[in-house]
Amino acid sequence: MQRRKAREAALQALFQIDVGKAPANDAVAYAVMFNDLSGDSEEFCRSLVAGVIANQAGIDELIGRLAVDWSLDRLANVDRNVLRMALFELMYRHDIPVGATINEAVEIAKSFGNPDSGRFFNGILGQFTRDGNPRQADNER
Repeated sequence: MQRRKAREAALQALFQIDVGKAPANDAVAYAVMFNDLSGDSEEFCRSLVAGVIANQAGIDELIGRLAVDWSLDRLANVDRNVLRMALFELMYRHDIPVGATINEAVEIAKSFGNPDSGRFFNGILGQFTRDGNPRQADNER
């Protein structure tokens, strides 16, 4: 499976849903087709998009608490959606190592956002893992 490519496709779908107000099914279908995903990669992409959508209210509230002095609307569209995806993984995808999720989010943010996004993401996601991420205790055992 190509998780990086699946994450990038999920970001593209989330961006279309968030900014373009595209229907979720259409956005995911297009992103899967455009990125030529199949099998496990397609399933991973779809699970990320569905998970973010299902948990978006709570994720957005968490971003609001973590991103001090930055309202959700003030974040760049790409950054907002990469953060949503990364926080979904950190909170709900226990099969993915915390470090892998953070590293992938930083790299995707730098690729699709701006070069300074990496520091911002490291700060926000690092704060989350230090301040009560339920998986943190599991990772330290």
